[in-house]
Amino acid sequence: METLDQYLAEQLKNPKFKKEWDELEDEYQIIENIVKARIEAHMTQTQLSEVTGITQSDISKIENGNGNPSLKTLRKIAHAFGKKLKIEFV
Repeated sequence: METLDQYLAEQLKNPKFKKEWDELEDEYQIIENIVKARIEAHMTQTQLSEVTGITQSDISKIENGNGNPSLKTLRKIAHAFGKKLKIEFV
């Protein structure tokens, strides 16, 4: 079975996909970090919703790239995993 990382590496060989990926990389990194942290915590979206007070449908939208979470929302999600939100310019 192919992992997400393997699939992504294959897709990034396509110049059109890579260009679009690069333009949305920040959003994808946020999504990836949330999903990874949730899976590592063995939490469902419903459980994350209960801990954060964010609706499950909003968590789903964020994870699917259809949401635009505020810093306050991202902070709540980070705290649910015992983490701090860190944003930096590089």
